[in-house]
Amino acid sequence: MNRLLRLFAALVALALAAPALADTIYVRAGHLIEPSTGEVLADRLIRIEDGRVAAVTAWAPPPKGAQVIDWSDYWVLPGLIDAHVHLADYLQTSNPAEPLLHSPEETAYLGARNARITLEAGFTTVHDVGSYRGTGNIELRNAIYRGDVVGPRINAVGGYITRPGGGGEVTGLPKGMVVPPEMRMGVASGPAEVAEKVNLLFEKGADSIKLIATGAVLTEGTEPGQIELSGEEIRAAVDMAERHGSWVTAHAHGAAGIKLAITNGVRGIEHASLIDDEGIALAKARGTYLVMDVYNGDYIAEVGRRDGWSADILRKNDETTDVQRQGFTKAVRAGVKVVFGTDAGVFPHGLQARQFRYMVKYGMTPLQAIQSATTVAAEFLGWSSQVGSLTNGRWADMIAVKGNPLKDISELERVEHVMKGGFVVR
Repeated sequence: MNRLLRLFAALVALALAAPALADTIYVRAGHLIEPSTGEVLADRLIRIEDGRVAAVTAWAPPPKGAQVIDWSDYWVLPGLIDAHVHLADYLQTSNPAEPLLHSPEETAYLGARNARITLEAGFTTVHDVGSYRGTGNIELRNAIYRGDVVGPRINAVGGYITRPGGGGEVTGLPKGMVVPPEMRMGVASGPAEVAEKVNLLFEKGADSIKLIATGAVLTEGTEPGQIELSGEEIRAAVDMAERHGSWVTAHAHGAAGIKLAITNGVRGIEHASLIDDEGIALAKARGTYLVMDVYNGDYIAEVGRRDGWSADILRKNDETTDVQRQGFTKAVRAGVKVVFGTDAGVFPHGLQARQFRYMVKYGMTPLQAIQSATTVAAEFLGWSSQVGSLTNGRWADMIAVKGNPLKDISELERVEHVMKGGFVVR
């Protein structure tokens, strides 16, 4: 009888333990690149509990019956982060009215597709730095968090804070075509209105804020070197963001606009195309991040000419592409914190990893390029305790590639497996 009771007790204990075992997953990594230390560790066992990394050890057989994902033939590293994307909008075309030609419903479905493609390409976290429909990226983020849509973790800014007719507006429209109010959510004049619009975006659920501090390459009627927000307006946005426990990044191409944004407290500069030596030194001194999309210019030049984009846009792209890459090289040499960000949405989502080759070509080591898209990007977002590393407590976001990206960075363009939060996406 005692024997039967002991057997029954053992079966009950096994049944109770089964759910816990199901929540524990093991990954065998043939080579693990840990960007937080720069180490390459051979034959590692990664234990995942409730979607997070619980331990990384030398390979040893896990408990009998455990779920093991065998990536022993792969190079494994944390999920990648793209700190400059536009998921919740239609792809850039030759038609300046393109954003108005798609209903909110169609745009939402496009955003869901873009999110899935981005995740499957190995980008498990993104900074979505603006959608024309003011809350589009916020709603996409919420849908992903609810499990309605498959996609990366999103830090969403909502709409752009931009002056009337500025680089964050839909311009160049045919006479009589009107931009709807939801596409002008962040349009503001003067410090008080900027603060009001920033507050509104946070009330709508924004994680951070994006300012359009200078003109834009892709916006008709604006010039990249032209300052579009005053120092007082930038400071008003930064102060309001701080009241919400958050921060601001600024689209800024021109050297003067870059320095104005840095001195008024932004955390990051998007594009930084025409940055000068003084701006680089200022970014270094202030600890400001540069998010420089050094691949994007080649795509615009090739596809824009093929598809008949406006001569004005192509001119501005030609005037900024090479000089931006020169500034990138100088910034890397100066030790400025350079973040991986591509402006995906101008070019098709899923192709972001093409930028790694450009970053290496223009001055980064492969490890630095990987760090720019993992530890440095996570720090920029304020999410270092959650993503960007495969150390204990972080989300189990990781990718696997066949070859060594430290020898050939283009391996990251051929991601074979993706995991997000312990769930294998592909």
